[in-house]
Amino acid sequence: MVLAEQITLQRELAEAICLRLCAEINALGFAATECLLYPCYDEALFELVKDPFTGTHNLLGYWYDSLKKQRIGCLNFNSEGSFYAEFDVLKAHPTKCSWCVESVIAWGQAGNIKAEAKLLPLPQ
Repeated sequence: MVLAEQITLQRELAEAICLRLCAEINALGFAATECLLYPCYDEALFELVKDPFTGTHNLLGYWYDSLKKQRIGCLNFNSEGSFYAEFDVLKAHPTKCSWCVESVIAWGQAGNIKAEAKLLPLPQ
């Protein structure tokens, strides 16, 4: 399958995933003045990667910083219909002062998107 076809085929689900990731970031309670990045499907760079187990192709998307040098997130669509997404936040938690928000993640299948924030303890 051609890359452009896969990108179009996954658009509806991917946009729902991005909305869910954004909702997870917003639910953390960052101040409106906090400079945050949010995932956008159209800003990801995509490639098809052959799954060595199934022999089919998975669609992989990556988000990069504004300089396009550092990867800040990924969106992986597996050929059997599942997905996994991760988007870096890398900020101190706004209400839990001993924690840092590393990223937000989402996983599941169409119609069943699960998401959560990944927290790391700050060094004492």
